[in-house]
Amino acid sequence: MPSVRRCRDLISMEINDRQNVKVAEKGMGREPIPFLSKKKHLGNNNSRKMETGGKIMSQTIGKQSIQFDQAPYILGSASIVGTKEGEGPLGGLFDLVGEDDKFGEDTWEEAESTLQKEAASMAIGKAGLEAGDIRYIFGGDLLGQNIATTFGLMELNIPLFGLYGACSTAGESLSLGAMAVAAGYGEQVLAVTSSHFASAEKQFRFPLEYANQRPLSATWTVTGSGAFVLGRKRTNVRITGVTTGKVVDYGVKDSMNMGAAMAPAACDTIFRSLEDFGRKPEDYDKIITGDLGTVGQQILFDLMKEKGYDISNVHMDCGIEIFDSESQNTNAGGSGCGCSAVTLSAYILPKLEKGTWKRVLFVPTGALLSTVSFNEGQSVPGIAHGVVIEYAG
Repeated sequence: MPSVRRCRDLISMEINDRQNVKVAEKGMGREPIPFLSKKKHLGNNNSRKMETGGKIMSQTIGKQSIQFDQAPYILGSASIVGTKEGEGPLGGLFDLVGEDDKFGEDTWEEAESTLQKEAASMAIGKAGLEAGDIRYIFGGDLLGQNIATTFGLMELNIPLFGLYGACSTAGESLSLGAMAVAAGYGEQVLAVTSSHFASAEKQFRFPLEYANQRPLSATWTVTGSGAFVLGRKRTNVRITGVTTGKVVDYGVKDSMNMGAAMAPAACDTIFRSLEDFGRKPEDYDKIITGDLGTVGQQILFDLMKEKGYDISNVHMDCGIEIFDSESQNTNAGGSGCGCSAVTLSAYILPKLEKGTWKRVLFVPTGALLSTVSFNEGQSVPGIAHGVVIEYAG
């Protein structure tokens, strides 16, 4: 193996060779060949721009946000959940509640794949489309190498972008899908994600047979999948903007307190979104986080007040809404990729479609841990992605 000094020497030689080629070509009256030429950049470091109809139009706003000039619409959505979710406060709103949490499969992981496949197919059907009408899928889950997504969606035979944002994946997939449609990269795209209580516990915590005791700060991973078709055809609901989150780490190392790990990231994204769009909390009917639970919610309120914003009157958390923590013994609430996704599809979008709510800031939250990082003593960083969804009727 070459030494570090030898590698540096080789890189230096390659740079000199390229410069010599440019000098020689210039001396011969020829332009440098393309791969040696200096790249041309459109715009500057503060704004990405695109050319439309002869005009240069910026869609970025503030430091981390995008405001779409041609806002994509949500053409259809679907929510499929497990038995426990069906017994909760939102049980009557979901499209389908499974009779058993294996959904007819042999393993928990196969069950989650089935969840995604069925949710995706249902959303496409509700949008009045077929699989062949979808340009891209943006999807992901909690399992290693996104196996629930890859095995679940491969039969659809649609180009796939596999994503991992932990429990923020619903926000990540909707953001990227909306960008793709708004930029003209696809007439219709699908955003989908899922989680499963048993497959997540098996990977990140303890086998179910172990019957470990759960602290009050722990949340219950939702068994469910939510899917959304985005496109240009006008409906009553559209995505008008997004705020992409940053990784935020406050040093929390307790895997049974994900709310505390994710709350700082939620605060960072909500604050940045309000600043970028020049809005106040009361400009939204709801500011909705994904799965902070009761513990993370209070931390979020305190952090936002330190930044000069009180969001307590408009805040809602999907993890708190989806279960009755006392009667269902879910402690701090629900969690998982599916938590925010199914709540958005079953509960939030209908209110926007009817015009009951005019504008919400949807902020799924994610804890970026793995079994490797946790066992090596690393902290649990958080991330959150903001999606501005508005009534368009």
